[in-house]
Amino acid sequence: MNLYEVFANVNGKEEFEKLFADLCTYQEIENMQQRIECAQLLMAGETYSEVIKKTEISSATLSRVSRCLRHGAGGYSDVLARIVGKEE
Repeated sequence: MNLYEVFANVNGKEEFEKLFADLCTYQEIENMQQRIECAQLLMAGETYSEVIKKTEISSATLSRVSRCLRHGAGGYSDVLARIVGKEE
């Protein structure tokens, strides 16, 4: 079984939290959360300066998130847009 199969078979937020707690360090989880937050802010039209001020992310990491939003596989934009759509 590979990583993606495991993720595809997780049942809900609570199970994801437990899996990530076992799989990742606290810092790795924090870094991923920060990238998600940055992607949301960029998708909402925030500037690099505003995102850095709000999240304290490095400019290099922010650049990578931005590049993924523009030229990546669509993971950030597909999933985050779907979640935002559910919240509205």
